[in-house]
Amino acid sequence: MISKFYKGIQFAALGLMGSLIMSSCAEKSSTTGWDYNDSKNGGFQVNTGYEGQQTGPGLVFVEGGTFTMGRAEDDIMRDWNNIPRRVTVSSFYMDETEVTNLAYREYIYWLDRVYGFDYPEVVQNALPDTLVWRSRLGYNDPYVETYFRHPAYQFYPVVGVSWKQANDYCAWRTDRVNEQILIEEGVLRTNPNQYADDNFDTDAYLFGFYTGEVKKNLPDLNPNGLGEAGRPVNLSDGILLPRYRLPTEAEWEYAALALIGNTEFERVTEKRQYPWNSSSLRNPDERNKGFMLANYKRGRGDMMGIAGSLNDSYDITAPVKSFPPNDFGLYDMAGNVAEWVLDVYRPLTGEDVDDFRAFRGNVFSTWATDEDGYVEYPDSLGNMIRREVTAEEALGRRNYDRAENRDYVDGDLKSSIYYDKGELPEGDDPMYEYAKKTMVNNEVRVYKGGSWKDRAYWLVPGNRRYLEEDMSTDFIGFRCAMHRVGSQTNN
Repeated sequence: MISKFYKGIQFAALGLMGSLIMSSCAEKSSTTGWDYNDSKNGGFQVNTGYEGQQTGPGLVFVEGGTFTMGRAEDDIMRDWNNIPRRVTVSSFYMDETEVTNLAYREYIYWLDRVYGFDYPEVVQNALPDTLVWRSRLGYNDPYVETYFRHPAYQFYPVVGVSWKQANDYCAWRTDRVNEQILIEEGVLRTNPNQYADDNFDTDAYLFGFYTGEVKKNLPDLNPNGLGEAGRPVNLSDGILLPRYRLPTEAEWEYAALALIGNTEFERVTEKRQYPWNSSSLRNPDERNKGFMLANYKRGRGDMMGIAGSLNDSYDITAPVKSFPPNDFGLYDMAGNVAEWVLDVYRPLTGEDVDDFRAFRGNVFSTWATDEDGYVEYPDSLGNMIRREVTAEEALGRRNYDRAENRDYVDGDLKSSIYYDKGELPEGDDPMYEYAKKTMVNNEVRVYKGGSWKDRAYWLVPGNRRYLEEDMSTDFIGFRCAMHRVGSQTNN
């Protein structure tokens, strides 16, 4: 466990173990023969007892693998925007459920407590748009006032959140989880009085710009280091978790299908159309036979069934965990709310993305630096500042030549009819003229899965839709994911 590493270095630094025990337990470098974690020879500190990544709060481990990504049924929309292709997804973590109103209200409360007085616009920009419930020919105004705030809906998925807002939530959650880890490890004290730029940011902490209320730092074995004051945690200690983020489209689709339940010795014994076996939308188990397996619109004017025998039982969204999980233990991967994913939308995604960790949406960035080359101090909100890499920084590289790669080979000069000219005619667009020829551009994001408002067609994980990243609806929510470091199994 994490605490074993912390305690082990404590004992080594304080000299509480006898020399015989130290010599028998010391681990040497296989390349130099020098001891690790020994202040007498320079104090190079190594977590030799690392036992694997811990599962962050709310997450479920999803073991990666290969699968056929894309549409698994008739293309009734006739847009051919998700042709089947085989890809590999690395292991990762995903939220067990969609982010709930309660979880999002915790986020809003924290923002208001820390930024509300000096930066009220931060809170305002994070609020979900409750007006998405309004309809010209429907009486939905009660949801405008109650859905997000009322305790009756606290375990329902949050809606009215844009792709940008969902990303901001993921960044905030990363910092709160890592701060709590440091508190539990005895490194920091709880500090409920964080204010404005004086708040825990994971990156600012790792760069040394945020100290916090230190309880007991890790021992510093470097003879020229911080001595008895100890040192902050760094990335090589393996204590802090990677970032929470939105899942990629490939990850989301792979997790939704959960073919792990239909696999035997590297063979998929039964292909799936939905996140469960069979093409039926009703539960085949004897105990719950006939009940719906997801919250969706059964037909025109039929949102929940007939009085006295309500089928999915919910007129709009449902509390998370109201329906059975799939074989990865993930709830509502079909129905309830559709979900944002990380990718920029392109119609021909299957033909141009990598077959390993497929993703479209990269804009490569680095830390902002001052005129002397030092990393910039955090901004007025306490967040580290990033900037896009320049053409000069990418010069001579073989794997990328620019920061902007959202439109790579599908929307840039190289993919246009003007490629041989070397530049675009003035005022022309290579391919996607937003709102003129198409509704697709680099700010349009994919969302997956059906919702309470959708017919069964959209419950199929391979189907995909898109929306502008700064817009929101009453049927799109989100869940977070996290990268798995190291081993691809969770033994």
